Amino acid sequence: MNKSLYIHIPFCQKKCSYCDFYSCCYDKLLANAYIDVICKQIKSLNSKFYTLYIGGGTPSVLEFSLLKKLLKALSKISAKVDEFTIEVNPESVDQRKLELFYNSGVNRLSIGAQSFSDQKLKRLGRIHNRDKIIEAIRLAKKVGFKDIGIDLIFGVSGETLPEWGKELKQATSLGLKHISTYCLTYEKNTPLFLQVKKKFVVPLGDEVLAQMYKKTIDYLTKKGFKHYEISNFAKTGFKSKHNHSYWQGNLYLGLGPSAVSFIENVQTKVKSREKNLSDVSEYIKRVKEGRSPVSFSEILSKKNQAKELAAIKIRTKEGINFKWFRAYTGYDFLKLEDKALNDLLKDGLLKYKREKGRIIGVYLSKKGFCFSDNVSSAFL
Repeated sequence: MNKSLYIHIPFCQKKCSYCDFYSCCYDKLLANAYIDVICKQIKSLNSKFYTLYIGGGTPSVLEFSLLKKLLKALSKISAKVDEFTIEVNPESVDQRKLELFYNSGVNRLSIGAQSFSDQKLKRLGRIHNRDKIIEAIRLAKKVGFKDIGIDLIFGVSGETLPEWGKELKQATSLGLKHISTYCLTYEKNTPLFLQVKKKFVVPLGDEVLAQMYKKTIDYLTKKGFKHYEISNFAKTGFKSKHNHSYWQGNLYLGLGPSAVSFIENVQTKVKSREKNLSDVSEYIKRVKEGRSPVSFSEILSKKNQAKELAAIKIRTKEGINFKWFRAYTGYDFLKLEDKALNDLLKDGLLKYKREKGRIIGVYLSKKGFCFSDNVSSAFL
């Protein structure tokens, strides 16, 4: 079974108004101490990994010397992985850092663009602009990166369908291999959520959001991007192997505050999910003292594993193949999800996949893609 490694870099230059991921403002001394303990943890690993992903926060906010130290510690692992991704932000990446990434084995770059509209970027609380995004992509290509992707957000208050269409046009003109598009969500305890609560910000209606999502699918597929998961589009041969491994129900280890792991006990073969505490200072302290940074752990029954896999896998374009599901989980999908499946088919959110007149699987309909969260929840 393929296993992935995720490393969380919890620092940002500035916290975005919509973000509810754990992060804190960059502090040089704290970052130094943090990279020291992460390198210590990396050196203790003896597993072979299929993919490696450094995310955040903002990994590129780290100083050059710290990035160099981290990548050196990862060198034995990164030399053997199929895919090595690092997230960068336009305002904190430069040619020197990009050259370091490229020469250290990073073969996939994910740029946190979010928008090509300077006005929209300001509304989102971002500190870069359109020109910075284009410059980051140009430099990445100059250094030698082939697999370059960006994240985009749609559905910001006041945004129109033509404006979103203009951004998609800009994105597809830059020779990118991967584009992830996310509908803006108003997460509790974020500044943006509080603005909505106080009625300073008025969210867009569901109908407009559905139109924007449909526009995204139609436009990107016409431009040669394959829609392979709810939010993800890739040119042929450039799907994210790391994310795909998650969707296949494979094991993964997460290092860093708030990082999640899905691991298996070597002796008992029992699988469990663990989450690290969301406090970088406490994380550093515990690792230094030889204590576990895990704040939550649960053993997953085989039935719960199967249902969770169904909820994740249905979000992919290919959907769920019944034969594969039984081989992987030991469960008959039709029996496991009988009631939910019938309701979802009746509501037009799912369709059967057929081969030579025989039903072999199930996948999201066009309508289902717009209500994917409802479908996933129904399987749990």
